Amino acid sequence: MKLKPKITIADHFSDLEDPRIERTKHHQLIDIITISICAVICGADTWVDIESYGRAKHEWLKKILELPNGIPSHDTIARVFSRLKPEQFQKCFLSWIQSISCFNPGEVIAIDGKTLRHSYDRGGDKKAIHMVSAWATSQRLVLGQVKVDKKSNEITAIPALLKVLELSGSIVTIDAMGCQRSIVKSIVEQEGDYVITLKKNQLSLYTRVESLFKQAIRQEFSGFTHTAYSTKKESNHGRSEIRHHLMLSDIKELIDPDNQWENLHSIGLIESVRIVKGKTTIETRYYISSLPNDAQKFGESVRSHWGIENSLHWVLDVGFREDDCRIRKDNAPQNFAILRHISLNLLSQEKTSKTGTKNKRLRAGWDDDYLTKILAVAVN
Repeated sequence: MKLKPKITIADHFSDLEDPRIERTKHHQLIDIITISICAVICGADTWVDIESYGRAKHEWLKKILELPNGIPSHDTIARVFSRLKPEQFQKCFLSWIQSISCFNPGEVIAIDGKTLRHSYDRGGDKKAIHMVSAWATSQRLVLGQVKVDKKSNEITAIPALLKVLELSGSIVTIDAMGCQRSIVKSIVEQEGDYVITLKKNQLSLYTRVESLFKQAIRQEFSGFTHTAYSTKKESNHGRSEIRHHLMLSDIKELIDPDNQWENLHSIGLIESVRIVKGKTTIETRYYISSLPNDAQKFGESVRSHWGIENSLHWVLDVGFREDDCRIRKDNAPQNFAILRHISLNLLSQEKTSKTGTKNKRLRAGWDDDYLTKILAVAVN
């Protein structure tokens, strides 16, 4: 038996159930998983890419893997990932995340969804899959993801994702789709705080919150417990923006007299004043929260939430070409999404190179020592 160096991530996925029947197992499952993770880190975006990477790096891979029958073909790799149970792959992924992460109190965990645009299959009448992901904003780590059922939406997927996360001491931020009593209850039961966008999908609550803020402003906050915070003017590419934040607390009886929303301690307002090419627009957004009355902390939490767009969704599109991916068969789209998330986490945690994700992937493909450094992040 060949001894495996500490750089391998195989131990995190050793309990994964092999979907193949025994007589068809010409390649070890852990070899296929490890080759695929290394290949995706190094720029592979398809099953053919993964096979090509494996053949190019055969000698290096033999140092850390058994490879009893050489490098598996792209058809073999595709079949394995199309049959592999995503729930089990996700469980292994979460186990690995928990082994390398150490969150400080107040870590903002952003929950948001993204459609894998080319994962549809017209021939099989299969729509593009939609994934809901959790993103630790300061750690820059994907914490998990759940596929939205084709007959459902994010409202049912978000609770399933929350159940597998460690939320204690964190601040969970979600857009208006997540403004549901059951979702709030799930966060509170796991000892997390929440900041959730409020829109007219919760019309009665929205109306009460909007009216209360108007009354507080009209009375110059007399009789209201409030804090305020404004950002400095931000200018970029001919556009400038200032955001004004208000928080009200001690309002539970006024906006939730039937106590339907757990730990609803405060409500928030953000007024964004934008000037683009001399034209001024004002947008007002409302939020419900379990946080104490601290407008600056509230504002920073909301601002952190959009990191999931810039640091996760955008990077997956640009650095991993996720929207161009045409992998569609069975469980393969969901499992390849997990491969991308594993790779992104490892690349994000490697701090010595100051280049972007795309360049890190290229360098890892060229430089085995640099790939070794990236994989070392996975050591428990």
